[in-house]
Amino acid sequence: MGYAVDFLNVSTVGLESSPMAAALAGLRANEARYFKNKYDHTFTTEPASSAKARKLISYVAKILKQERDIVIESRPLEATECKVDGIRWTYVFYESGLSINVLYTLEDKGKRAVGFKLSDGMDVPAELAEKFKFARQKSKLAGTIRGSFFVIKGEY
Repeated sequence: MGYAVDFLNVSTVGLESSPMAAALAGLRANEARYFKNKYDHTFTTEPASSAKARKLISYVAKILKQERDIVIESRPLEATECKVDGIRWTYVFYESGLSINVLYTLEDKGKRAVGFKLSDGMDVPAELAEKFKFARQKSKLAGTIRGSFFVIKGEY
């Protein structure tokens, strides 16, 4: 059963096992607010144990492995996919406080990238530390978010 993320009343539902649960909930709520404001889309996550989420987690893992030989060590907690304005957005939220999103424009030659966001207060995961520089962004819901990205070159 999916969870419609409420960005007005931030909740740790589905993220309780994370030591960064409150910060990760703020990060997830920040994403939900973006999709509601920009696309009028309700951001709904699925537990990692669901069949739909497992497919999304595998999709993200495949892109990370094939594009940059990255394997995320942290356990995934939730995943979601949104298709809006010709873009497929796939998100995975990890126990460590990491959020990974894949932006994949469905038309040829569109934007395609993987984004990493670190919850407020978390350390950069070892598998990303030497490969990426992280910029800071302030958020009312999530505190200080650090993020980075890379452009996808392959077809997925």
